[in-house]
Amino acid sequence: MNMRLNYRTASPDVLKAMLSLQKSVTDSSIDHALHELLKIRVSQINGCAFCLDMHTKDLMKMGDYQEHIFLLSAWREAPIFTDRERAMLALAEAVTKISEQGVPDEVYTQARAHFDEKEYMELILAVNAINCWNRIAISTGMFPGCFSK
Repeated sequence: MNMRLNYRTASPDVLKAMLSLQKSVTDSSIDHALHELLKIRVSQINGCAFCLDMHTKDLMKMGDYQEHIFLLSAWREAPIFTDRERAMLALAEAVTKISEQGVPDEVYTQARAHFDEKEYMELILAVNAINCWNRIAISTGMFPGCFSK
C-alpha cells in the first residue's frame, strides 16, 4: 500500500487546524474510554482502517475493553453496553450519517437523558472531529503503520 500524500507535510495549516479541533475535544469532559468507543464506531461506519487500528489500540491500553471492541459493530444486540454508551453510540451514528435522517428526536432525547447540554455539544464536536480525521486518512490513502515506514 502507498499513501497518496502526507497531509502533515502537504499542508501544515490543515494539521494545525485539526490539532486545534482535536485539543478542544480532548480537553472536554467526555470520558476517555467513551470517547475512544465513539471514535472506533464512527471509523467503522466510515471504513477508516488507519483510525480503527489507532483507536482500538488506544482503548485496549485503557483497560479490559476487548469485548466492547469485538461487539461494537453490533452494539444494539450486545448486552455489555451501558445505557449511556448506547445513547452516545446512537448519537454518533446519527451525526455521522446525518444526511440519511438527521438526528431523530428519539436519539436526541436518549442522549439528553445521559448527557447535559455541554456534554451533548462536546459529543457532537467529537463525532465531527473523528469524521474529519477519517476523511483525511481515507482521502490521502493512510493505512495502519503508514507513518512508521
